[in-house]
Amino acid sequence: MDRLSDHAAPALEADARQVLARQPTLPLPGRGHTLERWRALAGIAGRDLCVAKVVEAHYDAQAILADLHAEPLGPGVLAAVWAAEGPQATLRFDAGSGTVTGIKPWCSGAGLVDEALVTAGSGQDAQLLRIRADAAGIRPRPQTWHATGMGGIPSGSVEFTAVHAEPVGTPGGYLARPGFWHGGAGIAACWYGAAVALAAPLQCSPRVAADAQTAALLGQVDMTLQAAAALMRELATGIDAMPAQPHQAEVIRVRSVVERACTQVLDAVGRALGPAPMCLDPVHATRWSDLTVFIRQSHADRDWAELGRAIQTREQPWTL
Repeated sequence: MDRLSDHAAPALEADARQVLARQPTLPLPGRGHTLERWRALAGIAGRDLCVAKVVEAHYDAQAILADLHAEPLGPGVLAAVWAAEGPQATLRFDAGSGTVTGIKPWCSGAGLVDEALVTAGSGQDAQLLRIRADAAGIRPRPQTWHATGMGGIPSGSVEFTAVHAEPVGTPGGYLARPGFWHGGAGIAACWYGAAVALAAPLQCSPRVAADAQTAALLGQVDMTLQAAAALMRELATGIDAMPAQPHQAEVIRVRSVVERACTQVLDAVGRALGPAPMCLDPVHATRWSDLTVFIRQSHADRDWAELGRAIQTREQPWTL
């Protein structure tokens, strides 16, 4: 994994396992404490987005296994979820042999985790599979990651050759469960936590009291973050009240609003404080570049179009 230094991957793994040692589990979505779960994810992301990327996937794996009534992760096991699809994803599951073969892209945490939940083609629907990350036939491909953002976590493609895999649930079950969408909102909580951390230097800056333009930019950041937080709290309440519903449009709305909030915070903080924090503060600079890349996990305008189509079918969608 060429993008990582010799010590970066072990350090990231150690940091992630340390987080999990302190918080082995989080409240599962839709069980009455969804907001508590998101607050925990936001706090982790505010400290380190690469660590958050690793542990959010682990907590998501726990939720997925619970949703599908599968055996939970064992003590001390660090897990990932590799479910990216697209032209590069050629992974196929052979039910007869119980093995998978092909390539899976965007495998964050490859080389760090003990187990992975992986989607693979199986007839008409994708089958979720449970795989030991050290199983014979697994080979991470050389890293081609050129961005500085999220460069601290391996996220390349993995090649599978007749790797033993245990089916989890039925084909299509991973996407059909309401928790698929509930988990997608958890990613927005990570984005939000990082945006709050990026805004902190502006909130503490003495320029706010001395310069009206800087104060106005902080006001913009406040309006943006408060609105996003209110929407997330509302969605958490809705998911807990109706956990059997996917809340798809609401999740897409929250993800889109939080993604836009992040871009506005990035812009406002940069305009207010100039290049110094980005260039001279290593923690701020890393968080800046990491968040810029991480929010591109959003589907951007495609999500906006999906939201628009959903809202068109609703009667009086905008009320107080």
